Amino acid sequence: MINVQGLYIQYGDRVLFNRPSLTIEKNEKIALIGRNGAGKSSLLKLLCGKFSPDEGSINIQNGVSLGYLEQDLDLNYDTPILDEAKKAFEQVNKLKDELEEINQELETGIEDMDLLHKLLEKQADLFTRIDILGGNTLESEAEKILLGLGFKSKDLNRKLSEFSGGWQMRVEIAKLLLRKPEVLLLDEPTNHLDIESIIWLEKYLKNYEGNIILISHDTQFLDTICNKTIEIDNGVFYEYKASYYKYIALREERITIQEAAYKNQQKDIEQKEKIIKKFMAKATKTKMAQSMQKQLDKVERISIDAFNLKDMDLRFPKPQRSGRLVVDANCSKNYGPIKVLEDIHFELERGQKVAFVGQNGQGKSTLAKLIVGNIEATSGKIELGHNVEIGYYAQNQAEELDRNKTLLETMEDNASPEQRPKLRSILGSFLFSGEDVDKKVSVLSGGERARLALAIMVLREFNLLILDEPTNHLDIQAKAVLKDTVMNYEGTCIIVSHDRDFLNGLTDKTFEFRDNKIIEYLGDVNYFLDKRALDNMRDVEQVEVIKEKAAKKEISSDDLKKMKRKVQYLERDIEKLEESILKLQNKMYDPEFYQDPEKDKILAKHGDLKKELEDKMKEWELKAEELDAFV
Repeated sequence: MINVQGLYIQYGDRVLFNRPSLTIEKNEKIALIGRNGAGKSSLLKLLCGKFSPDEGSINIQNGVSLGYLEQDLDLNYDTPILDEAKKAFEQVNKLKDELEEINQELETGIEDMDLLHKLLEKQADLFTRIDILGGNTLESEAEKILLGLGFKSKDLNRKLSEFSGGWQMRVEIAKLLLRKPEVLLLDEPTNHLDIESIIWLEKYLKNYEGNIILISHDTQFLDTICNKTIEIDNGVFYEYKASYYKYIALREERITIQEAAYKNQQKDIEQKEKIIKKFMAKATKTKMAQSMQKQLDKVERISIDAFNLKDMDLRFPKPQRSGRLVVDANCSKNYGPIKVLEDIHFELERGQKVAFVGQNGQGKSTLAKLIVGNIEATSGKIELGHNVEIGYYAQNQAEELDRNKTLLETMEDNASPEQRPKLRSILGSFLFSGEDVDKKVSVLSGGERARLALAIMVLREFNLLILDEPTNHLDIQAKAVLKDTVMNYEGTCIIVSHDRDFLNGLTDKTFEFRDNKIIEYLGDVNYFLDKRALDNMRDVEQVEVIKEKAAKKEISSDDLKKMKRKVQYLERDIEKLEESILKLQNKMYDPEFYQDPEKDKILAKHGDLKKELEDKMKEWELKAEELDAFV
């Protein structure tokens, strides 16, 4: 499908791609791995034609459609969400417009029989093409994807301008999925999603009928979706026909084998060189020595792949001892008429590590800000324990840095006088070395700014660490270092995150934020997800409401039979409606259809049957869920 040959790109002294090649076959779902700045995003932009390489070629099979998730949104903010998502159906919309024009022309009465025949043929062709593209179910498909990405039904007619940038990005993701390109190019699609939306998207992409090239720091997301892994390192592509976790094992095995083979060959070469040197010193054996040297020169030397294995060195200061009770919160928080947190009670004891999880907008970051003191509660209060000092990494911490200052100046602004001699060394431990310290913050990538923000934190002493979405913009290696650091941190910790892999095994408790309340679970994120019974939390909530109703009343075997019969009757009705709709559609595809004086009645009946089918489907879903709650 896609063939990349001899790719070369150089920026100043830095070579981004050093003539690697790559072939992407049909149905491959590829995890693109590499350090921040390795060229992952650049490769996606090259594939979709955003810019061209200095050398090399990218050949894409004729007719193959690519879909790229843009980071710069091109949206009409006065448009309702559902209408904006439906713009993805550009091809179907054009076909429908053509069909409408033909219908209007036919209604005027055509005397030219040749023209009439051509119009009827085109009309039939348009009906077929629209049907193949699923033109009659597109709105329900758009609703399904928007709901899966976290929107509620009542949101779909609200204007885009009423939502934050993260929610607007979800609409862009929905539009891309609705277009169904043959190759999906996704650069960190989970950055703006909460856990439940990530799980929904993960399932959707796993079953996607097409190619996917995916960049993500969520390793569980990568492993579930992808069947091939490509690592970019030092301008070279390393390909593994394996999911992410298998790739990790294969990569270690490959390096181990290379190292062993390299050592054995070096030992053999060293022995032969000694013999050659000894023979060259003797006139009678010079000829033999020269022959041995020629043979040695022909040996293909084994090299070890030059992977960049250097990690940042992150260690938070050793915390001073705080009181036993670190945080005691009893409060509510509103923003105007909007309730965010209502009569919540939250306690945190010394040494505990807890995770805040739940849908976006449920108050996780709000409670973090209340504890830090950045905002005030509407009612109630939050008390900090004895000797509590807070280290806070905000969700937008990296973006808040002064872009006009250098890295060293940024560190100096946050350092005490006695720390200043160590600042270059500290920056070096965060992979900023040499002239890097004199770079302006404005030229740093998102991952580099995140590392700088973490470097600032090691300058401060604290015993309560609050991290709000700390893995955003960090590459997989940096995320692993941060997780290890937090696990070994001796103080108390609150982590707001949607990253299941990062939270796995990291916390003692998980607090779910839902319906303006917080619910405590005595375990990590996986315990929480297991306790909730289903990975997709929205599905869980719907089922739990029904089960709650079921628990409040007894049900007889007769009532249960009635419920089962109702579901069966609905299934029978749906099947009959689908058959009736199909018969009418077959009539409509007939070129003679629009000569039938009954055509208007048939078109009206077709529309009524589709509406009835939609209502029956909704009723069936509800009754089936109710039945599931009792059986």
